[in-house]
Amino acid sequence: MVEELVTAGVALGCAGVVYFMAAARVIKQYERGVVLRLGRLTSAAREPGFTMIIPGIDRLRKVNMQIVTLPVPAQEGITRDNVTVRVDAVVYFKVVDAADAVIRVEDYRFAVSQMAQTSLRSIIGKSELDDLLSNREKLNQGLELMMDSPAIGWGVTVDRVEIKDVSLPETMKRSMARQAEATRDRRARVINADAELQASKKLAEAAAAMSGQPAALQLRLLQTVVAVAAEKNSTLVLPFPVELLRFLERSGTQAPAQPGPAGAEAPQAAAAVQEPGPPAAAQVPEAAPEHPRLTEEPSRTPAGGGADAAPEPAPAPDLEPLPDVEELT
Repeated sequence: MVEELVTAGVALGCAGVVYFMAAARVIKQYERGVVLRLGRLTSAAREPGFTMIIPGIDRLRKVNMQIVTLPVPAQEGITRDNVTVRVDAVVYFKVVDAADAVIRVEDYRFAVSQMAQTSLRSIIGKSELDDLLSNREKLNQGLELMMDSPAIGWGVTVDRVEIKDVSLPETMKRSMARQAEATRDRRARVINADAELQASKKLAEAAAAMSGQPAALQLRLLQTVVAVAAEKNSTLVLPFPVELLRFLERSGTQAPAQPGPAGAEAPQAAAAVQEPGPPAAAQVPEAAPEHPRLTEEPSRTPAGGGADAAPEPAPAPDLEPLPDVEELT
């Protein structure tokens, strides 16, 4: 009898140990436990620590309450200004109600991921390229609002959304590079023009100050010569006043041309050329008296001509014969 009682006690103790081990659960600090008894939610979520359930009847699901970092796959879309871009992002969210995260949605992680992708495509279509590149804070806030509204009903809150990268086509990158280069070139030109304007004003003031004292200009020239000759070189710079060039130019234009003796006879020779006569033979002898050799030829020829007269030299093949002395006189 005693042995049977001892055996029953031992069996009961073993059954109690097995039941305790099957019913005991430990929930970590960053988790919450949701107990479903026969498929129904019994109470609020279990707090961290040691807890007991009914084996075979209760089912405990642990929900992580930490902030989850979920990368959003790159989404390709067309912006409002018709530019094809590829944008990827990252979502930070956490569960605030463990019971809703288990009861109202099958897999809250997958649901948040799909919602993030659709929201990212929607925000790409509503934005322009400049906003995606330079105004990301506003787009991040818009994404957060678009995702947070349906996620609250799942017991999930979106903590933060960040756009990581915006990929552009190569043609668009080259166009933007040319635009940036042209903008910087324009700024450089404006700065140079402003510097020239300021320098011209200062030079005008300096010229006005030097005009009152002529010696100041000479001193400035000497300072320039000293500055040029400061280094070791073999170049000698001599300043040449521009006023002297202007004086020489004015004196050259105002001086009248003085005609000479040959110039006085030029109109008569020109008039003689215009007289009617043979085209080539009459024009050549008119200018011939001015040459010494042509003036000596008539003196060797008799006045009346005749048989004793020496024959004229043969003309060149390409020239006509010279006329007689009587025709010249």
